[in-house]
Amino acid sequence: MSDKERLPFRTPGIGDEQIALLERLCNACAVSGDEAEVRAIVGEHIQGYASDVQVDAMGNVLALCQGQGEQRLRVMVAAHMDEVGVMLTADEGGGFFRFETVGGLGSSQLAGKAMWVGRQHAPGVIGVKPVHFSEDKDRQKYFSIEEFRLDVGPRNAAQARIGDRASFSTVFRRLGDSLCAKALDDRLGVATLIELVKNAPPNIDLLAAFTVQEEIGLRGASVAAYRLKPDLAFVLDCTPARDLPAWQRDSEADSHSRDQGFENVRYNTRLGAGPAIYVVDAATISDSRLVRYLMETADALGIPYQIRQPGGGGTDAGAIHGQRSGIPSVSVSVPGRYIHSPATIVRLEDWKNELALVYAALARLRPDFLEAAD
Repeated sequence: MSDKERLPFRTPGIGDEQIALLERLCNACAVSGDEAEVRAIVGEHIQGYASDVQVDAMGNVLALCQGQGEQRLRVMVAAHMDEVGVMLTADEGGGFFRFETVGGLGSSQLAGKAMWVGRQHAPGVIGVKPVHFSEDKDRQKYFSIEEFRLDVGPRNAAQARIGDRASFSTVFRRLGDSLCAKALDDRLGVATLIELVKNAPPNIDLLAAFTVQEEIGLRGASVAAYRLKPDLAFVLDCTPARDLPAWQRDSEADSHSRDQGFENVRYNTRLGAGPAIYVVDAATISDSRLVRYLMETADALGIPYQIRQPGGGGTDAGAIHGQRSGIPSVSVSVPGRYIHSPATIVRLEDWKNELALVYAALARLRPDFLEAAD
């Protein structure tokens, strides 16, 4: 009998219903510190599936799916609800607002971008001096945030106020075998975690944490992990894929090398190669037992996967693993191109395989896992 046949439930899948949920999540606005819109969607979809659902003081949604049997592992699975964006900081009249970035955004992602402002999604545009009024020497420069204004127009000015967040107004789209939207980092993880709550394996106590403020320092996950007291943790995220054609990728290569082409040896993940298992990043050295366990599970069930190559960045695991007396943690991400921009692209199959891998890993866990693994 195969490992797949021994699983307690059929591995949940991704269909039209799940894609529609992801679309709704991505089109919601939830810049760090104001995750209410996504929090409401999460609450609506997990209602009735968890034995206990609470919203803590930070705004994390914490759901307990209690398993069956004795000596069950308490397994935390986390995904962050927030996204990068901007915050209005000064009203200059006439519908013009100064703003500051929230999370990892550079000025190159902002110039001329259409935005949704506040909980009413008031339309606006980030304005910058047109190229017609620029000197030739200035046309290739990067503008500073101080040079931008968010323009909502005089009629919409009353719908915006200081402290409001604004996010890119990109609408979710299906592009063949790909998905394109803003905030796939990390609404993909949120949608995956909702499916895990709806299909919680009975062999564990699933502690689902839909976290806040990941993009500005993993803040919600720190509080959630301390409160939940898990035995171990999995983090679901979306990681930047550095898999563009080689001629676009190496700024150190001369023009002749770019014309001739060369092998890209600097990729960290690639679209279409399966979910990415983290070994190490800037915030965490993943627990080696969990890394091996995920790889063994994927190999046993024929689920494609890749190793997220070491480098910068981090996930909620960076805050979780250091809580209390230490929490063995690992991250699994869907690779995405153009993360922290108005539009990210991912492969649908990578998302399907992330859900299959994490569910199978949870369903195969045994109470003595931490003692038996070395």
